[in-house]
Amino acid sequence: MEQFVILSETSLCRKKEGNFEKALQQDIIAFYHSNYQGGGKWRISGTIENLICTFKNDITPYPAQILSNAVKKLAQILNFDLPEILRLSGKQNLRVCVIPRAKRENSYSPNQLLLRATIQYVVQRLKGLVDGTHDIIRHTDTSTTHLARSGNGGLGELPYVGITKDTCNISDDIIGQDILLIDDLYTKTVNIDEDCIQALLDKGAKSVIFYSIGKTLSRY
Repeated sequence: MEQFVILSETSLCRKKEGNFEKALQQDIIAFYHSNYQGGGKWRISGTIENLICTFKNDITPYPAQILSNAVKKLAQILNFDLPEILRLSGKQNLRVCVIPRAKRENSYSPNQLLLRATIQYVVQRLKGLVDGTHDIIRHTDTSTTHLARSGNGGLGELPYVGITKDTCNISDDIIGQDILLIDDLYTKTVNIDEDCIQALLDKGAKSVIFYSIGKTLSRY
């Protein structure tokens, strides 16, 4: 696991009405488990790229055994990384929230929501972590960013400043809480994670730490 900082100054994102502004108003301490590389590594079993692709499960459905293996692998990663993040944070407790998938909640099958389910399973068994995995629920479709380049992003907008507030319900349970926000993959310049962090802070979260399973190698 590695630590980095999500910088406010590099979070420029389009506004819905045009022009650009920062999606994030303050720097955020962040962690990631492993670098994520493009190309064909997602086809190689055992790689972080393959693990993330398996959990997306939105092109060719994966059989039950492959999904089960992915769940076990992710649980191992989380059981190692999350207690370390809690220790490094210096906090007594962290409420764990999850970036929702791009489409509305009820458009996914249970086998397409296994990432969140696995995070919930692990969090409920670790001391000092509070289950907030259903605190952010998507009610309106957005474009699926990892498929948008190929024209398969589906209905909905690409990221813009305020898209989380416009397309998600955020629970009042996050108010006054120290949050650990988890996503499968962090990619600099996409700004969906930055926008969600800011939405939590605006809602009243005391603080937000970010963690992703993979982090795309950045050229910037």
